[in-house]
Amino acid sequence: MNQDLEKRIQTLAQWLYESIYTVFFSGAGIGTESGLPDFRGPDGVWTRRDKGLAPRSMDKPWDEVAPNSGHYAIVELQKLDKLKFLISQNVDNLHLKSGIRPTLLAELHGNMTKLRCTQCGLTVDRTEGGSTCSCGGPLVSSVVDFGQPLPQRDLAFSFEHSRHCDLFVVVGSSLVVTPAAEIPAEALNAGAKLVILNAGETPFDKKAHLRFYETIGRVLPTAVRKLKKLMGLFE
Repeated sequence: MNQDLEKRIQTLAQWLYESIYTVFFSGAGIGTESGLPDFRGPDGVWTRRDKGLAPRSMDKPWDEVAPNSGHYAIVELQKLDKLKFLISQNVDNLHLKSGIRPTLLAELHGNMTKLRCTQCGLTVDRTEGGSTCSCGGPLVSSVVDFGQPLPQRDLAFSFEHSRHCDLFVVVGSSLVVTPAAEIPAEALNAGAKLVILNAGETPFDKKAHLRFYETIGRVLPTAVRKLKKLMGLFE
């Protein structure tokens, strides 16, 4: 590991150690090491679409894809009581599958394994079956399509937590899809440090206090190990 990367990871670990209100924001890039496509990378879904190409084929069905070391690093932060809230743009269910508590997670674009009531907003597992919520409202896919509004409860929680955080960490998002992309600005306005881990450029790069272009799996698990040492928890 080169000295510059080592220094940046150590800085991230120190900031995680000092933070009392850390919020994470994840995009499709965190799933690439699990074999999922991102959206705006060189072979991403939107990149291929703009070239007139079909999405690349998956090696396995979506429901068989497993979380990777980036997902589990965030779970470790949860166990260390160093994760106040996680905002995700992903619909792949990998954060919940990895062990993130539902009360700490906002899924802004829905979840392919969940149904949502159009009347009360309650989400239920698809496996529970049925087409009607206990309140009497219809149950539909929770995945948000283009042009549809984001789930208001999740969106409100995301903005609220971002306004109170002192450290905001972006992992695998290009930060261009609104209104989700407006959330980091809330954290910055609140005086939080902004950390971005993303292979491609983002509109917030010049405002970031710490920037990583390296893979999430190379950075985040190492930062968590260094954090544990700072906390006196030796593996």
